[in-house]
Amino acid sequence: MSYRIPQQPTSLEELARRQQNVVTASQLRARGVPARLVSEHCRQGGPWQRLLPRVYLLQEGPPTPEQRIWAALLYAAQNGRAEGGRERAVITGAAALALYGFVSMPRLPAVFGVDVLVPRQRRLRDAGQVRIRRTERELVAREVHGLVCAPVARAVADAIREWSEQGAFESGLVAPGVLRAVLREALAREGGQSAAELLTELTEAGLLAEPRVRAAVDELLAAQRESALASLRELAAEQGLPLPLSGPELRMRGGTYIAVPDLFWPEAAVAVAVEVDSEVRCVSEGDAAWVRAGQHRMEYLGVRVVYVGSSRLAAERDAVGGELAEAYRIGGEDVVALVVTER
Repeated sequence: MSYRIPQQPTSLEELARRQQNVVTASQLRARGVPARLVSEHCRQGGPWQRLLPRVYLLQEGPPTPEQRIWAALLYAAQNGRAEGGRERAVITGAAALALYGFVSMPRLPAVFGVDVLVPRQRRLRDAGQVRIRRTERELVAREVHGLVCAPVARAVADAIREWSEQGAFESGLVAPGVLRAVLREALAREGGQSAAELLTELTEAGLLAEPRVRAAVDELLAAQRESALASLRELAAEQGLPLPLSGPELRMRGGTYIAVPDLFWPEAAVAVAVEVDSEVRCVSEGDAAWVRAGQHRMEYLGVRVVYVGSSRLAAERDAVGGELAEAYRIGGEDVVALVVTER
């Protein structure tokens, strides 16, 4: 029979170093520090201080911004008296964006409240400057400077929701330029994949129903697509292809509407359309359904449709150029006669 030897907890000094001098009551208890001694050390003038329920700072003087975030995370992660009784919790909102290094956000010293995301079933209340946010989805965490944060898209959505709930837009505390800057920086970090995730989070939070948020998102997505379309036109020229039409209207000879592709080569022997960022170009599901229907109609009528994402265009430019050239060489298949109108 084999026995598992219990591992001794790290020393208090090592734990304090790892957590920037912020520890919980259960962590102190596991290291033999009695509750009486903790109370004595936290009295006025003592060497320690209580930051949040069952969370302590093992030093004198005000906590740093990083220590306040550690305290918020440890407070939300506590579960029970034993040190191992920990629940999932991640930093989100403005504090997470500051940790990520968003230049459009205030630096950490200016971030007072800390939003922490926890599973919906947790019985936990706001405390001090800690705001508890709940989710029914599985928590996803990314480590940033030793702390666990929500992914960028979720943190952005929670920050914007916080501003909305606090009336920061109406009061002028957050200017429209700041909203656009935060969204632009989030989109620039991971390209098209980040855009899809960001749209999902904004939709889940109900933020796209707010006109100012919807307008900012539409503006940024349009700018992103225009940049990608300009790159594709340059790429086509590099491949020796003729210049495609930009956004022409396609109809059948009887006048039936088909679609408005982003780019289109109208030659009868070619009939190739290019669609950019199809998965993120539309904010509402109604718009997305309209675009998808047009794409399906083009394919049904024999047009060869090439789908390109901004992120892949940036990362694999040569490969995308090769696909455009190959699509132009092959052309459409049994293409129905179309009426092409430049717009």
